[in-house]
Amino acid sequence: MSKVTVRPVKTKEDKKEYFNYPWKLYKDNKYWVPPLKSIRKHELDTEKGAAWEYMDGEFFVAECDGKTVGIIAAFINHRHNATWNENIGWFGDIHFINDQAVAAALLSTAEEWLRAKGVDAIQGPVTFTFHSVMGMRIDAFGAQPVLLMPYNPEYFSRLVEAAGYAKEMDVYNWRLDYDVLNATDNPMRVRTSRVVEKNNKRRGIEVRRGNPKDKNKDFQIIQELYNTAWKDNWGFVPLTDRELEEMVNDLKDFYEPSMTFFAYVNGEPAGYLLGVPDLNQPIMKAYPKPGEPEIFTLLKVLWHWKIRPVIDSVRVPLLGVKEEYRKIGVEGALFAAATDRALEIGLDHFDGGWVLETNDDANMLCEGFNAYIESRYRIYKKNL
Repeated sequence: MSKVTVRPVKTKEDKKEYFNYPWKLYKDNKYWVPPLKSIRKHELDTEKGAAWEYMDGEFFVAECDGKTVGIIAAFINHRHNATWNENIGWFGDIHFINDQAVAAALLSTAEEWLRAKGVDAIQGPVTFTFHSVMGMRIDAFGAQPVLLMPYNPEYFSRLVEAAGYAKEMDVYNWRLDYDVLNATDNPMRVRTSRVVEKNNKRRGIEVRRGNPKDKNKDFQIIQELYNTAWKDNWGFVPLTDRELEEMVNDLKDFYEPSMTFFAYVNGEPAGYLLGVPDLNQPIMKAYPKPGEPEIFTLLKVLWHWKIRPVIDSVRVPLLGVKEEYRKIGVEGALFAAATDRALEIGLDHFDGGWVLETNDDANMLCEGFNAYIESRYRIYKKNL
């Protein structure tokens, strides 16, 4: 291979090439789920995106023999550094061909940009906050990712590690197959139901579904609990008011009240479990791509979602409980309510994550319901 050159994205042509490159790289990959173009445009918009109010970043394109062979973003999340008293930078939105020289050139360019900013280390991939897409898949390469989970080929992690990066943290996606639970005489299911019901009465725990007639109230509770429920998680940075507003607006498009549950302890909001349809399934059928008006894509997504549904699973991206109500069974009550509902409507399985490998309580809860780790994602780090 000829020399690899990496340039910052500056021109209109560069921006278009950067935006479209994933479609070129994965055009023959049957597992990569293309993003809606509007979503990708929004996450790359450093002028309008809420998170970019506190981040600095640069985008880069790698080229060889006149062809684009990879892209990467380097950025500094100033709120992360302030929250965790760190001085680190990040890489994200990384895509490249199976070539060590290309991977090394992209990563070294990101490192140089961050080193010039005076940071001590680089971590990633994250695109672009812990509230969005994070991690690099390190197993289960022969499976389509669920909603909000990234996909990458096997060689990504191998080449990144060869460039001097080491594991910083793994996060899990848990899967629960409902045929494990759907028999009414299943001993584990019967025992769990009894334990949860007894504990709910003893602790004053009540669980309700989302209210389709008052979604605004549900969203208000989600906003209220979001930052407090995850504040102690590794790497978590509280959402700004504008980010919370963006999150709620995004939720309105696919909010499913019948698969969202709110827990109360003696009448006080204590936690919630947010379940959403795995829209990656209809999105894969619609296959959004550059050059196609998004309205046509959305109509196809709607067809495969509502008219001729292909969705057979629920994705649980959020399960959080206020610190003062943890370890009294609120998590189990929410989980039990969600599994009961999934069985009621005849879903095949449900996916939950991300869950930090260090989150012993959440991992034990999943194991207790006979779930298993479907895929793992890694955050890498390299000292500068």
